[in-house]
Amino acid sequence: MGEAHTDIKETITPYLSAEKIAARVAEIAAEIDRDFAGKHVTLLGTLRGAIMFLADLARAITLPVTLEFIKVSSYGGQSESNGEVQLDFPFQMDLKGQNVIIVEDIVDMGYTARWLREYLQSFDPADLRLCTLLDKPDRRKVPVKIDYMGFSIPDEFVVGYGLDFAQRHRNLPYVGILKG
Repeated sequence: MGEAHTDIKETITPYLSAEKIAARVAEIAAEIDRDFAGKHVTLLGTLRGAIMFLADLARAITLPVTLEFIKVSSYGGQSESNGEVQLDFPFQMDLKGQNVIIVEDIVDMGYTARWLREYLQSFDPADLRLCTLLDKPDRRKVPVKIDYMGFSIPDEFVVGYGLDFAQRHRNLPYVGILKG
């Protein structure tokens, strides 16, 4: 692991290996290919955490794919969401009539995912679905329909594969549990 990542729990590292993640991403891509056979899909990634997952997922999908990005926040600099979602960086393309899949890194309390679904529905997409790499159902505060889910995980603070702590550890090829 090296000294650059000494705050990752070594006893559980990696929590989800790069190989396990890659296998699940391929399975999710196959599900999307089946669900949208013969159609074009737009993957709307949430910045910054979903970028690694989005890139791998886009490469694994065999359908025509368009990539778009949005940045929202509900933490306001705190370690826990206050439930108020703020649009930090809006997407640029017209979603009307498009098959849109929101790509999230993690669904935790559910505030952001719920807000995104409601907000994006107002742009009249043909289909709107939610895909997340990680789901923490034990932390859910509001109900959220997840259409494609990589892994359900316990209530641990995870980093790697796009997820960060203070903008660090996003580049890890696996998901690890942060000490603390």
